Amino acid sequence: MKIREYDYPVSCSLSMRVSKEQIWDLISQAGYLELCHPFCKSNSVEKWPGDKSIDCINYYNNLTFARTFTRWIDGQGYDLLIGKSNDRKSKVLWRINELHPGVSELKITIHPHRIKNCPRFLEPLVYFFYTRIMLKKYLRSVLKGIKWYVLSYRVVKKNQFGSHSWFSK
Repeated sequence: MKIREYDYPVSCSLSMRVSKEQIWDLISQAGYLELCHPFCKSNSVEKWPGDKSIDCINYYNNLTFARTFTRWIDGQGYDLLIGKSNDRKSKVLWRINELHPGVSELKITIHPHRIKNCPRFLEPLVYFFYTRIMLKKYLRSVLKGIKWYVLSYRVVKKNQFGSHSWFSK
């Protein structure tokens, strides 16, 4: 994988009044996205847990992405590749940090794949004025869903924090 495929990372983080272990207990659970992801219709698991874990997210708009875990760091997070089968993949890093006792932060960073059929000179414009904005909106909703579930243990509803044109109907 060439590093230039991931020139423009997008990150979002959210702090929560929970322990680092509580977040890890959720995000290391097989099929957890069905509990907390506002755009996830189903989260089927092929292999779990650890390095080389594989699962699939079926979004509400029927788009399906496979996630292949490339690095699993117990209690801290993981790295994965996500995308349609047999297509370009984006690199995603999940990290949990303890800010204070009982207060933790979850940070998700996406290194999006390069845009198909986009002239190289237009990529920065498309990224800064469209892709980055859409990915931040997506990440904020995912993080809010995780926080909601960790604090309430209630399953997140479809589009609970607003819809997203890429992933929901």
